[in-house]
Amino acid sequence: MTRRSPLVRALWFVVVGWWVTPIVVNVAWLLNVTVVLLPIGIKLINLVPTVLTLAEPRSLSEPESARGQRSLAVRGIYFALVGWWLSLLWANVASALAITVIGLPVAIWMLNRLPYVTSLYRFHG
Repeated sequence: MTRRSPLVRALWFVVVGWWVTPIVVNVAWLLNVTVVLLPIGIKLINLVPTVLTLAEPRSLSEPESARGQRSLAVRGIYFALVGWWLSLLWANVASALAITVIGLPVAIWMLNRLPYVTSLYRFHG
């Protein structure tokens, strides 16, 4: 995947990212309520940084990018005990901060870390 310029990413955020991201988070949470659609909900949460600012995830096809990633079993246990409720709280606080100009940088930082808060998934390697 080619890297997108900071200008393109900023324009995406201003035009699309700021209002689509809360929709994606809420749809993901509705999917997470069901057992059958849980994998799709987790995948949507893992894509929040891309939806927000067109951030590109690290390549999962490269073996060196798998280093530092927790096992699926550990991530599943974490999600079941902590991630499901903490990520909902985290996303709502980030959304509230995004309303203010002063809180916007913190909100972007928080939303970029939402995959890790939800399931210990390292989006940026």
